[in-house]
Amino acid sequence: MIPGLIAHIWQSTLFAGAAWLVNRAFRKNAARVRYAIWFIASAKFLIPFSVLVGLGTLVPRRAVAPPVQTVWVTVAEQIGQPLIAVPGVAAQVAVTGNGANRSYFAAIALALWGCGFGVIATCWLVRWKRVRALRMVATLVNIANRSEFAVPVMSAPDLVEPGIVGILRPVLLLPDGISEKLDHEQLDAILTHELCHVRRRDNLTATIHMAVQAIFWFHPLVWWLGARLLDERERACDEEVLRLGYKPQVYAAAILNVCKLYVELPLACVAGVMGANLKRRIEAIMRNRIALRLSFAGKLALAATGIAVLAVPVTLGILDSSTMRAQSPAARATAQFEAASVRPSAPIPPSGGVYIGPPRGGPGTSDPGLITWSYASLKALLMAAYGMTKYQVSGPAWLDTERYDIVARVPSGATKEQVMVMWQKLLAERLGVVLHHEAKEFQVEELVIDKGGSKLKETDWDPASPLPPGPPQRDNRSGDLGSPGQVLVVTPRDTGANVHQIDKAQPISQLTTTIGNTLGRPILDKTGLTGKYDYTIDYAVEPGLAYVPPPPGERLGPVTVAGNAGDFGLDIAAAVQQQLGLRLVPNKAMIDVVIIDKAEKTPTAN
Repeated sequence: MIPGLIAHIWQSTLFAGAAWLVNRAFRKNAARVRYAIWFIASAKFLIPFSVLVGLGTLVPRRAVAPPVQTVWVTVAEQIGQPLIAVPGVAAQVAVTGNGANRSYFAAIALALWGCGFGVIATCWLVRWKRVRALRMVATLVNIANRSEFAVPVMSAPDLVEPGIVGILRPVLLLPDGISEKLDHEQLDAILTHELCHVRRRDNLTATIHMAVQAIFWFHPLVWWLGARLLDERERACDEEVLRLGYKPQVYAAAILNVCKLYVELPLACVAGVMGANLKRRIEAIMRNRIALRLSFAGKLALAATGIAVLAVPVTLGILDSSTMRAQSPAARATAQFEAASVRPSAPIPPSGGVYIGPPRGGPGTSDPGLITWSYASLKALLMAAYGMTKYQVSGPAWLDTERYDIVARVPSGATKEQVMVMWQKLLAERLGVVLHHEAKEFQVEELVIDKGGSKLKETDWDPASPLPPGPPQRDNRSGDLGSPGQVLVVTPRDTGANVHQIDKAQPISQLTTTIGNTLGRPILDKTGLTGKYDYTIDYAVEPGLAYVPPPPGERLGPVTVAGNAGDFGLDIAAAVQQQLGLRLVPNKAMIDVVIIDKAEKTPTAN
């Protein structure tokens, strides 16, 4: 939550900086233009980019092979950081402290924010009650004015300046006896000024900015924005009064007389006459400079900027994790297996004797031109096609039970990313897969550094060197079965299996994938560790999670037998904490998921 809030404040601050630059370009135009720009910058604090990104995720995207573009992907990932917490789009915020300390500081920060919010809200409530009390005792009056008034005019027994009270049913509140203290022309100019506030809905926009100030009271920028809004609001009304033909001398004298005789209204959402820098306002009124009209090019530039601000985050939402892969349009168009065979697998014999695991071969392995995959479930195929883990794929009940044997020939020089697109096309063509993406809230685990510090060791492994000796192992330096430099030794036991796992030169993402697949829920990296590490971990897995691939050349069944390593007794979460100096902290996050809308059990003919 805290990283997301910091990201939102930072994005809104940059947005306000951009608004300042835009306003500099329009400084000779009408004040109402600059006011609109400042108000949009203020409203941005209430609308995180992640909300717009979320709107993009609602756009239906039933796909056979979602489009993937290198340029779009690079730009989108850079702009998206850290907009949303979705794998492939969201940047993971580096956090080096432990979870308990972060929770403690978050509680303190929340308490301080609540105190500030309460003080500001209370002060404004007290002031509003004063204004409301005046409104309750005010009486209707008839005031002659050059312009027709669209709101009731009322007189109140207090020395407050004239002002517009209310948002839905506004009234003009005048102090008793004002017609006796200002001449007819001066009073007419003041009433016209207030009528401008009504037409512009200034009370509504001021209330919205007050909400921004109450929520983000700790940020000096929102108070600076408030001053800019007040300044441009009053200047916009001044310009309109002068445009209607009132003499600058008369109008300036009217404002000065109100300032001498009456007290300023206590709330920005009650639009009066005295707001903004009075000296500069009077100087501007007396100069009576004609503001430049907004040209067609200026209108076009503002419209294009507004559309871009909305389009970028919405486009990020439309782009799913699979489109965050580096692919050019030409590569996408030609990404297809040269030949592929998809057949239902034979039933798994009770005695085992079959290989169940990741595919063999493909780019980055000792056989890059041929992929063979036995007993692959549709869920496993979708995970490979869209770069997701099992908790991110949902669909029909047979998603895990139906198995397929696949042999596919890969074009020469194809990359792993292109092979993913080939899987997508193959699933659509042979199994009729139609799907869409959604962002769903998950109970996740954040991987953080434990209070005792990390026990991971920066790698010094030479891929040409032998792996550690021990029982029969899976020597995966070739990358034929998953991640190069990884060894698994699995021992069956009555309640599941024990795993002795050796990882060489692996990023933290490899560890989070292992933990996530074992626990069956998302794991987010919050360690801040960016290198590659060597580590060994021993843990126990429960029944149903033990389909581990055997060493090359062995066909021993769903679990690889590798001698008697004993009952390790630790689940992977406890093992990670005790053996690696990392631990898991529960949290919630929005995660991209694939929903299967349609799929056929029986593949089409080869």
